[in-house]
Amino acid sequence: MILNDFISLIYPKTCMACGKSLYKNENCLCTYCLYHLPKTNFHLEKDNEVERVFWGRVRIESAASFLYFSKGGKVQKIMHKLKYKGRQEIGVFLGEQYGLELLNSDTFKNIDIIIPVPLHKMKLKKRGYNQSEKFAEGLSLSMKKPVSTDNLYRKIFSETQTKKTRYKRWQNVESIFDIKNPELLKSKHILLVDDVITTGATMEACVNVLKKVEDIKISIASIAYASNL
Repeated sequence: MILNDFISLIYPKTCMACGKSLYKNENCLCTYCLYHLPKTNFHLEKDNEVERVFWGRVRIESAASFLYFSKGGKVQKIMHKLKYKGRQEIGVFLGEQYGLELLNSDTFKNIDIIIPVPLHKMKLKKRGYNQSEKFAEGLSLSMKKPVSTDNLYRKIFSETQTKKTRYKRWQNVESIFDIKNPELLKSKHILLVDDVITTGATMEACVNVLKKVEDIKISIASIAYASNL
């Protein structure tokens, strides 16, 4: 305890959104930033904006995102630290926070397994972790549901989706996913999770593969939703 306090004096923990020092009872985000997160509350709204992304493309049970993503906003700063600065703990923290809210949704509280969108093994080795998997870990902590990380996999390495057009994003991820053991997902309600939903191309590609499983149900969740990227 004394050692931790000493380390905190030299390397104070700071809020990943605003950069201010955190108090002892705060984790990853200061109380102000946590309270003022731009929440969507889509999990309480049928036919919400994220669900409409997938209309006419794939059949899902429900879809939602925790936060709105905007360029230059606090959510972008948080996501940048999660994805590129090695701050894995913010993914777990946000997942745990959102999981508590999803338990208030009749659809989401009845899921059986959480599956993060997988990274290709080359990208995983380079980054060291899958940011969507960290989000899934947090969801699992609060929702008390298991996470599957080795069934759905990315069989082909694809380029980053950043700065691609909507059509190019879809083309970039088409047919790059597969399942190792479909029987383990038979008659299950899957919660497929990713960090950010923009065009929905990556999620669509995953759903198309998962739909091959007999009697499967699929819902979708992400940390953030970016409608204008």
